[in-house]
Amino acid sequence: MATLAEQFRLPIRMRRNRRTEAIRSLVRETELKPSDLIAPLFLIEGKRKKMPIASMPGTARLSVDLALEEAARLHNQGIQAVALFPYIDRSLKTQGAEEAWNDGGLILRAIREFKQAIPSLCLIADVALDPYTSHGHDGLADGSGKILNDETIECLVKMAVAQAESGVDLVAPSDMMDGRVKRIREGLDSSGFQDVGILSYSAKYASSLYAPFRDAVDSRLAFGDKKTYQMDPANAREALLEAALDEEEGADILMVKPASLYLDVIARLRQTTQRPIAAYHVSGEYAMVMAAHQMGWLDARKVFYETLLSIKRAGADMIFTYAVDPILDALM
Repeated sequence: MATLAEQFRLPIRMRRNRRTEAIRSLVRETELKPSDLIAPLFLIEGKRKKMPIASMPGTARLSVDLALEEAARLHNQGIQAVALFPYIDRSLKTQGAEEAWNDGGLILRAIREFKQAIPSLCLIADVALDPYTSHGHDGLADGSGKILNDETIECLVKMAVAQAESGVDLVAPSDMMDGRVKRIREGLDSSGFQDVGILSYSAKYASSLYAPFRDAVDSRLAFGDKKTYQMDPANAREALLEAALDEEEGADILMVKPASLYLDVIARLRQTTQRPIAAYHVSGEYAMVMAAHQMGWLDARKVFYETLLSIKRAGADMIFTYAVDPILDALM
């Protein structure tokens, strides 16, 4: 009597390529590496100072000295880039966001210290006014609460040039003002910083997933919301147009933010551009998994690995994530 295998005689058995880990590794289509990851760091004034962020378990605001130690540790494990975000004292927040380009301010001092201490590390700095404005918006506002586009851009150019003067490798405009990439590129070039790159938040959605980040940098809206400048979550074609405009204006890297709820946008953008694509695995995406992990419902390390793998599979070349340590553990 013929065996079942003889009866079926299947010429194609997909499970052959899944039989052992060695075979699975040979046919694996997507690889997640430490060099794919960008670690955001939240900075505060002081020395040897660490302030845990309650809404983002496992993260903390760090004084520059501790942030340097953290960055060096991660760099030794293969992380090639960090992104700096400031926690600014409320007394320094103004309508005009002047602290954003104060040469003695936290971020510009931190950039100089980072570049001196770890010159091989790629340093990225956020270009947006929300940590510095008294009203919490990414741009300047008029008396009616309207966010001013062109006036904001002039501030962003000053901010980007000041960061370049301090030694940053990539400025990352996250404000979503129209035309800001072109003006920042012109400002950098005319100031002699042709080699400083622009990582543009090209498709930044008005997402409900940013709340823990706003806790981390103490950015609170005094009025309204950000829907007049950040993108409608319902739109995908608009994201492709935003990215195309940024590319025309001189962006070196294009970003989609958030990441895991917008994998379709990443995938569609991958089909339309040859530029590198960044994705931001945002604070809310991180916090949800950590909350479920603390309840014993999920294994955060496994979920983060699968999530970031899906982001890479969709077409992202690099991923901003707060889950760097769990991912590094998963990759070991």
